[in-house]
Amino acid sequence: MSKATYPLDLPLSIKKAAQRLAKEDGVSLNQWIAVAVAEKVGVIETASDFFKMRAGKATGAGLMKYLRPSPHPRRKTGAKRAAVFANRPFRESERVHEVVVPTL
Repeated sequence: MSKATYPLDLPLSIKKAAQRLAKEDGVSLNQWIAVAVAEKVGVIETASDFFKMRAGKATGAGLMKYLRPSPHPRRKTGAKRAAVFANRPFRESERVHEVVVPTL
């Protein structure tokens, strides 16, 4: 196996966490980071291959034949929506969560 060196600047908190985890696993920090990077590469490549295979020759145009007949729910807008939210406590399920989608 050939090796390459790469200077890695980690935030101190991440380095300390990685050192702690490497120690728990009984391996060096270098080995722990190499395995972590290898796992991440494997996950990304596997996901990419899966989605390419699953999509096949599909295009967005074919999707429209399924979306057009779907019902369009009526949405509360403006003042009506604000009034609904003003009269009750905030729910955790209404919190907007950031979702990161990998690009292919």
